[in-house]
Amino acid sequence: MSTRIYFDEYGDPRVLQVGPEELAEPGAGQVRVEFRAVGVNPTDWMLVAGYLKEMAPLDLPEVPGSEAAGVVTAVGPAFEGFAVGDEVIWNGFTGGYRTEAVVPAEELTPLPAGVDFEQGACLPVAGGTAYSALKQLGVGASDTVLIHAAAGGVGSAAVQLAQAFGARVIGTASGANQEYLRELGAEAVTYGPGLVERISSLAEDSGPVTAILDAAGTEESVAATVELLRDRGKAVVTVPSRHSEEAGIAAVQELEGRIEDVATIAAEGLLTFTIAHRFPLAEAADALEVSRTGHGRGKIVLLP
Repeated sequence: MSTRIYFDEYGDPRVLQVGPEELAEPGAGQVRVEFRAVGVNPTDWMLVAGYLKEMAPLDLPEVPGSEAAGVVTAVGPAFEGFAVGDEVIWNGFTGGYRTEAVVPAEELTPLPAGVDFEQGACLPVAGGTAYSALKQLGVGASDTVLIHAAAGGVGSAAVQLAQAFGARVIGTASGANQEYLRELGAEAVTYGPGLVERISSLAEDSGPVTAILDAAGTEESVAATVELLRDRGKAVVTVPSRHSEEAGIAAVQELEGRIEDVATIAAEGLLTFTIAHRFPLAEAADALEVSRTGHGRGKIVLLP
């Protein structure tokens, strides 16, 4: 018997319910996975709140969650690919807040040796988005990359990946996260009045900013991008907003194969997520509340 976290009406995280469910045996092309860690993302609470229902209408009740890592416990008939006991990463649109799930095999990526379940559960959304954005920008060794909201899940992944690609990194974050960014290897800059001047001052010694990854999409971050970068083709936003659309800044386009690529990079020791909070699966409402109010740095995971 599996346990799921679900909602049958839109609202704040308190609408989430905990209940059992009977899982069918996997059919053709399907795999059953026992989840060991589940990633929590801002889109989860937005989904529960109903903010995405026009873009992605749901047939309630629904289970939130789009990323997890675990172990294969059964495979469909005549299946070739994953085997019972394989450790895997799962990425879908909904359905992750479970102890166990039957999923299409195409939604799975092998979890590399040396990457634990918690790290694996953080790779698809934050890691995959950051990787796609940097590849979209063509970031390389000659670049100075500015990353807005660099202490969050996507931002902190982008800081590490950009350095893995050989780039110099400047990251913006709150005052409380400046030391954290320095530990990741970025040159840290605080938000607020004078942001552009502080960034420009850093750039004086080693050349101007050549690419910008905006993981915030706020009026402040977009205005800074417009002022610092003439070529809007060298900027991308992972959280599209009215401000970024009006400024003509492109949204990130998720790349095929991104999860396997970032998993390989993580296995090489070049990408590690800070786990800011761990919650038991049954306390998913508390996890969403932390995400909704802003947890500041790193990732939140649920532990089934």
